[in-house]
Amino acid sequence: MFEIISFVFVFLVGLIVGSFVNVCIYRIPRKISIIKPRSRCPACQSPIKALDNIPLISFVILGGKCRNCGAKISWRYPLVELANGFLYVLAFNLILHGRDNWGIFVVALYLSTVFLIIFFIDLDFRIIPDSLTISGIIIGLAVSFLPCMHLRWLDSFVGFFIGGALFLTIAEVGDRIFKKESMGGGDIKLAAMMGAFLGWKNILLVLVIASFLGVVFGVVLILSAKDKISARTIPFGPYLVIAGLIAFYWGEQIIRYYLEFISR
Repeated sequence: MFEIISFVFVFLVGLIVGSFVNVCIYRIPRKISIIKPRSRCPACQSPIKALDNIPLISFVILGGKCRNCGAKISWRYPLVELANGFLYVLAFNLILHGRDNWGIFVVALYLSTVFLIIFFIDLDFRIIPDSLTISGIIIGLAVSFLPCMHLRWLDSFVGFFIGGALFLTIAEVGDRIFKKESMGGGDIKLAAMMGAFLGWKNILLVLVIASFLGVVFGVVLILSAKDKISARTIPFGPYLVIAGLIAFYWGEQIIRYYLEFISR
């Protein structure tokens, strides 16, 4: 019973934070304060009342429409809230089954939220704001000094350096080969941030997984898209985010299984 109540509570907290994630996704790339003013309907600019801003519930009650003008509310808003809720539950599962400590849990919550914001901003605007990655690098390096972290400070700094240097090298080579920007500076900083949190081994795993996902989904999108030119400008950040989450939760197991496999 305790487990169920705990999971429900963490999920609800994730939904509430997910509502704030939606605010960040909309406002950060537009350089609008994430603190004020109050959220407004994008169509009629009417302030959204508190009762109309309850995660998931308000969307269902309003039928996915603005109370004032009747404009449709994107399904992304509840989906982002749900995604953040499930990511929080995934993070809490580490604690509940004794796999990690509360320090790792807090880091998992932070990465879940920041990665979700980065995922959709890069998807929409093809940018990854420095305010998210630079602060993430600082936090990643700083928490590595805490005794509760599995990743020690030296591994964090090496991961930060290798993550940034590796992706910078790939970007430079890609620019020369394709005669245009092949990877944005935001991707490089995101890789450096991930390296600070995950270490050098996991950042190599992130590169492999993200590249695989990018190739698979990239080919599918190009083949299915009507506008072939725009389909070729696919942001790499979302794939890095997915790969980063996989590496954070299961990176050590994946690397161990791989080493056992090749040593047979």
